[in-house]
Amino acid sequence: MDDDWLIYRGTGAPDPERIGHLPPPPPWRTFSGEPLPDPAPPIDSSSTRRLGTRIGAPPAYDAEALQLINAALYLRRPLLVTGEPGSGKSTLAHAIAYELGLGRVLQWPVVSRTELRDGLYTYDAIGRLQDAQLAERESRAPDDIGAYVKLGPLGTALLPSERPRVLLVDELDKSDIDLPNDLLIVVEEGEFTLPELERTADRPGHQEVLVLTDDGRRVPVRGGRVRCHAFPFIVMTSNGERDFPAPLLRRCIRLHLDPPRDERLASMVQAHFGAGADEGHLDLIARFTSEDGDGELRPTDQLLNAIYLTQHTGRAEPTRREEIAGLLMRPLETRQR
Repeated sequence: MDDDWLIYRGTGAPDPERIGHLPPPPPWRTFSGEPLPDPAPPIDSSSTRRLGTRIGAPPAYDAEALQLINAALYLRRPLLVTGEPGSGKSTLAHAIAYELGLGRVLQWPVVSRTELRDGLYTYDAIGRLQDAQLAERESRAPDDIGAYVKLGPLGTALLPSERPRVLLVDELDKSDIDLPNDLLIVVEEGEFTLPELERTADRPGHQEVLVLTDDGRRVPVRGGRVRCHAFPFIVMTSNGERDFPAPLLRRCIRLHLDPPRDERLASMVQAHFGAGADEGHLDLIARFTSEDGDGELRPTDQLLNAIYLTQHTGRAEPTRREEIAGLLMRPLETRQR
């Protein structure tokens, strides 16, 4: 395959020629936010856990997956990734951020109670009221309103940085029925307002307010509005537990990942245990990849757990390896009984 056009190549290592350099977006995906200083936040422990302590082993995505990932990068569209648990959906966001030098992944884990505002920002109105009362008793000026505002992962991703941040919206299918629809306007417009700041923006000294971000920085918000400059690279994951509305699907690039097998599985084992580790545990890998009578595929953390324990509890004892593998790699339904 001619890969000259690829931005993300899935090599497992940063490419100096591509770090931080994305081609310009389509005209309909350009945004007008005035760029803030780009801190280039470093990779963090979350990415290390997902990619392995020996970051660099390529994830070995196939040609179709690479084309879809790069289409999302070029078009500045969210990537909706579906697949069974353990297929590497969430890890994909970390792999892209690492290889392209886009910094720490902003993570928004979704649960049934999650609302759009949870991802955008929080405002501690009670804390502000209590502090204002205390300041009045102490005859001092109250703290600025920005001290009570914190941007969420989505809100932080939409800050006007020169380079796009990577945002992982994890398990969107677990959300309330309204959240996918509520995301549409933000995904399309690349901006949102903070009414608490917007209503005071015309007062002296309130046009620009410093607020806390999801990754611990203080950044200015002008006029109570956050408008992106480079649209973030958004990876939304789904375990397939529900269908999404057609308007959201039209705005996404869709990718389905099968559970890691063959090269992808070998790369995962090498990333966590070192070069050649897959060859040293062929028996465990073979047992892991075999399906039970119902054709159920096992999550990959079962294999990693089994390899780790066999390395620490009698590596040369076949009986012990079989015993541990049997305990840790049971089908999920069996373990729940």
